[in-house]
Amino acid sequence: MGLPCIVGTGDATNVLRNFLFATVDGSSGAVYEGDVSESLTPAEVEPSPDVHLDTRTKLYVNLADPDAAERVAALDVDGVGLLRAEFMIAHLGEHPRAMLESGRGVAFTQHLARGLERFASAFHPKPIVYRFSDFKTNEYRNLKGGEDYEPFEENPMIGYRGCARYLAEPDLFALEVEALMQVRQRFPNVWGMLPFVRSVPELEDVKSLLLSMGLEQGPEFKLWMMVELPTNVLLLDEFLDAGIDGVSIGSNDLTQLILGVDRDNEQLAAMFDERDPAVLKAIEKVVRTCKARDVSVSICGQAPSVYPDLTRSLVEWGVTSVSVSPDMIGQTRTILHQAEMSPVLAY
Repeated sequence: MGLPCIVGTGDATNVLRNFLFATVDGSSGAVYEGDVSESLTPAEVEPSPDVHLDTRTKLYVNLADPDAAERVAALDVDGVGLLRAEFMIAHLGEHPRAMLESGRGVAFTQHLARGLERFASAFHPKPIVYRFSDFKTNEYRNLKGGEDYEPFEENPMIGYRGCARYLAEPDLFALEVEALMQVRQRFPNVWGMLPFVRSVPELEDVKSLLLSMGLEQGPEFKLWMMVELPTNVLLLDEFLDAGIDGVSIGSNDLTQLILGVDRDNEQLAAMFDERDPAVLKAIEKVVRTCKARDVSVSICGQAPSVYPDLTRSLVEWGVTSVSVSPDMIGQTRTILHQAEMSPVLAY
């Protein structure tokens, strides 16, 4: 959303109660009593370019809030590489199952369609890759009525989420698919992306489900898949054989599942690093495989927004697009341009 924030503060709100003023160094995480900002060395951040820089690699943006659509669409981006459904659904404040069983399924679909249309109209004709909902059980439980329908899970990150939900609850999935189909009648620039696909048969079953609901792949509708599980990396060729138009690497989930580090656990935060050699090897394998098979490959996790060196490596490996948070658009465009102009990659 482009707003500075502080997270993971532990007991800071209690410890700092007696401070009249404190300074937080956002680069290091250090906290100082009083105003010491002038003594701190500012982080070296390359300024955003004042003019458009042409890049072969598409620069997409990650979005969730419809209120930001028009503002971000006016920036130097080639489309939306990750449109999250969860913010729009959470804005209703009620569990979709509760709405469906009370006869208000149409209201859910209409709300989601209105949000999608705001993105679609703002970015048209640029592509928008809409990720179907990937709420986890603990998140769904926070919605009104959620405790009646959601089980308690010790680790929701690897629980009942993603494509498994679509197959188990096709009636709820149909509400979401109908919203997408309604918007695509006017704005065919909205595509679909499947999250947390655990197996090739699961992918095939969800594709069949989409087809039965009237949503068919073709020149006007591209279906992408998130690559965020080790099985997606190891069996990537088989997933592509099942018929996928593009993949987007979810570096956040992929990192936690390769390293066995819960990214919601603050005690393990220091161990969570997308630049770990094992994670980098996985990402490189995905990008190079997709390039060899002429399949679109993007990355939409947090990594390219934080680590410029990784973005340069992605370009070298052959990534077709990078999707970042809105505040990183200018800096990432510059990095892409510089990487493509290097003697090794220029062609």
